[in-house]
Amino acid sequence: MDIYSVIKKPLVTEKSTIARDEENKYFFEVDRGATKIDIRNAVEKIFKVKVVNIHTVNVAGKKKRVGKTAGRKRSWKKAVITLAPGSSIEVYEGV
Repeated sequence: MDIYSVIKKPLVTEKSTIARDEENKYFFEVDRGATKIDIRNAVEKIFKVKVVNIHTVNVAGKKKRVGKTAGRKRSWKKAVITLAPGSSIEVYEGV
């Protein structure tokens, strides 16, 4: 898998900001077919940091309704990446 297609976007929420500041953890939306090894290689090569640990979560799409038409949002995969002490990712700086 191409390393640039593994990571889709960073997730910036209140919870992810607190985890980044206190525990050096970063949250990303990743490709649903990506393994932890693919995610580790992509993060280390793109951002030039050392990854210590990775947790992944498959997030199910929520049910949504517009009038009488019911549907679902898309399902996606979230990765929580713990970096080595002293490492940081510049995408998050100033956010």
